Amino acid sequence: MNTTDWHRADIKAALEKKGLSLTSLAISRGLKPGTLSNVFRVNYPKAQGIIAEAIGVSPETIWPSRY
Repeated sequence: MNTTDWHRADIKAALEKKGLSLTSLAISRGLKPGTLSNVFRVNYPKAQGIIAEAIGVSPETIWPSRY
């Protein structure tokens, strides 16, 4: 079982491939522009879910150490 979380650059790249950024994704969900970047500092299940859904994987795939 892989317990290594994705690197922040990989997460941002996966979003970019979908035509998204953390800022645009946050705004589209009615959040302040910088809100989703908190996911890189703290366990933030709501943000993890939003990002994972946008990428098309489960939050557990991106952040296995948190689940």
